[in-house]
Amino acid sequence: MAENPAYPVGLRLTGRKVVVLGGGQVAQRRLPALIAAGADVLLVSPEATPSVEAMADAGEITWHRRPYTEGDLENAWYALIATSDPEANTRASAEAERHRVWCVRSDDADAATAWTPATGHSEGVTVAVLTTNAKGRDPRHTAAVRDAVVEGLRDGTLVAPHYRTRTPGVALVGGGPGDPDLITVRGRRLLAEADVVIADRLGPRDLLAELPSHVEVIDAAKIPYGRFMAQEAINNALIEHAKQGKSVVRLKGGDPYVFGRGMEELHALAEAGIRCTVVPGISSSISVPGAAGIPVTHRGVAHEFTVVSGHVAPDDERSLVDWASLAKLTGTLVILMGVDKIGRIAETLVAHGKSPDTPVALVQEGTTAAQRRVDATLATVAEVVVAEDVKPPAVIVVGEVVAVGPQVSEPSE
Repeated sequence: MAENPAYPVGLRLTGRKVVVLGGGQVAQRRLPALIAAGADVLLVSPEATPSVEAMADAGEITWHRRPYTEGDLENAWYALIATSDPEANTRASAEAERHRVWCVRSDDADAATAWTPATGHSEGVTVAVLTTNAKGRDPRHTAAVRDAVVEGLRDGTLVAPHYRTRTPGVALVGGGPGDPDLITVRGRRLLAEADVVIADRLGPRDLLAELPSHVEVIDAAKIPYGRFMAQEAINNALIEHAKQGKSVVRLKGGDPYVFGRGMEELHALAEAGIRCTVVPGISSSISVPGAAGIPVTHRGVAHEFTVVSGHVAPDDERSLVDWASLAKLTGTLVILMGVDKIGRIAETLVAHGKSPDTPVALVQEGTTAAQRRVDATLATVAEVVVAEDVKPPAVIVVGEVVAVGPQVSEPSE
């Protein structure tokens, strides 16, 4: 007798308890969507990837750093079981059944009471595609149908291609400032064709949830002041997978060449004889100020803007920035990676002639749902950063353009 098809439904999880068991790649892909849905997420896992750990550190999820124990699913509405322990997965699945909790299992779809569809988004519409049964499931086909519908919605045709073509080699893709809709069309297409994705934490993480299950996601998160994957290891991973004939995407935040070390990766690939495509991305240096209501140039106010890295303090011998010259410019100064150094940067600019009353804006998590803007002056910014608990990633804008328009705390639709 044929198996009954799954019944599709949209879960409204705002404020409701969702339990995720396991902090690996599956959790890394699925957590952003659960967070975006407003779920009260409890992660139970002894370990987690750097990106998942960053979600816990930011307070987006609650993390119990231990293995699954009986009772973890009590009062849950939905559960995602994705540990590396089959026996623990089976016990958790049984608990979900007893408590009537809809449960997804990454290791055994037949034993689950719910399946995760291939999802995509277009102008307020969520497209979710499910296969008709658990046996013989083909994630490539499911993802291809999803992509066809989403692309049809975007261009108005709804013409469904078959499978996407694969191009062996590496693509350095600038993912934009954070909002998944701000990646380029070409970048999204290459991401959909990928066999392997090596992703930074500052890349548009929501796009990882759209990848089919066969795609290998390698976490290259460079979390400020935390764990990181050495650049050499990233280069080696790109080369290793490309030499296996795979289509590899290096998904980076912003633009690959704007403080993204993209040229270092390009050189390593060239030396290894590997074909590489570079896809420019929207840099946070201009897009994040714009999302916060700040034009980096404005007629009669600023005729130029300068983008600098603030990861090295002005008095550090490694600094390559001429802060004294920057202080004499009348245009806009955009500082990336400078949250913890902004006090010394402000002091240096004032010491070389910049007015202490010069407006300063700090835009944290720009273009994402967590965006917020904090305003100060060069004289007060060091105290304001501490008082307002501003954390990276944040773009800092110095100049009169800060006061030109209305203050925007959240990204515009």
